[in-house]
Amino acid sequence: MDQLLRHHGDVDAAPGLLDFAVNVRGDGPPPWLRARLVAALDRLGRYPCAAQDSAARAAVATRHGRDPAGVLVLGGVAEGFALLPALVPRSAAVVHPSFTEPEVALRGAGIPVIRVPTDAAYRLRPERIPAEADLVVLGNPTNPTSVLHPAEAVRALARPGRVLVVDEAFADAEPGEAESLAADRDTPGLLVLRSLTKTWALPGLRAGYALGAPDLLARLAAPRPPWPVGTLALEAVRACSAPAAVAEAVAAAAQTVRHREWMIQRLAALPGVTVHQPAAAPFLLLHVPHGERVRVALADAGIAVRRADTFPGLTPNHLRVAVRPPEIAILLVDALHAALVAS
Repeated sequence: MDQLLRHHGDVDAAPGLLDFAVNVRGDGPPPWLRARLVAALDRLGRYPCAAQDSAARAAVATRHGRDPAGVLVLGGVAEGFALLPALVPRSAAVVHPSFTEPEVALRGAGIPVIRVPTDAAYRLRPERIPAEADLVVLGNPTNPTSVLHPAEAVRALARPGRVLVVDEAFADAEPGEAESLAADRDTPGLLVLRSLTKTWALPGLRAGYALGAPDLLARLAAPRPPWPVGTLALEAVRACSAPAAVAEAVAAAAQTVRHREWMIQRLAALPGVTVHQPAAAPFLLLHVPHGERVRVALADAGIAVRRADTFPGLTPNHLRVAVRPPEIAILLVDALHAALVAS
């Protein structure tokens, strides 16, 4: 298997570098969430219980207008990808460019994977999905292109006997979540994966959840060990699904839009830089000349960006950069301008 598929932004974000490679908002969870997690430490002397799991699932269900039976709490969305082989698909289609861990998990289990390219603007082309694929995986919004696919186009991929996996790890960074399928209880075979990592700065905790029909979630969870999700992750899922937290995420998403627009204007004005638009996620896909040299020059200047040639369909001239506030993003703009001039 191509080892580049296992590359992630945390590898690019070497210690000491200003991090534009990892798509996490802030340096850690907000004080109120930190306090909830600290209070839960007193429960670490006991195994996570069914009541904790039920409370977390109930909170997610309320947040998305679903029944708790249609919620499976995960140790991060990455666990959901790792569990996909439990669905035993005969043929899987993965829409690219996109996050590579689903393909890694499927290929590692010996499941045939068909790479389905988007069009030149990285938009979904439903007619390209092979009819024989009984598992289809895509991201929405998509990492690393920042493209948001229309919900109806995604729903159109559903078929009897097919599982449709939609990675919505960044969905709460889009105000209103208009294209999210998290509340969809009618599309057959739909499996939506959601993450707490990005908005709540919890990559070290590993917390997320899956939404789908109870029988589908049971198949997905079949190979899990006992107590697959720890006490702190269950507490985080419950806390971040509360109405006050959802309102805070909505405000953060609006702020991300403002910061993203600021970055688009400044980056697109640099010589030779193309910013893919429209963008709908807390990151941007850039095309720059002499990409590898530029990336090294940025690292030498103390700035980490995500190499994007590890995503099928992209090249060494593609870079992904996280959206940051203007007072931080200007450092990237200036360093990138200097790198381009030098190259």
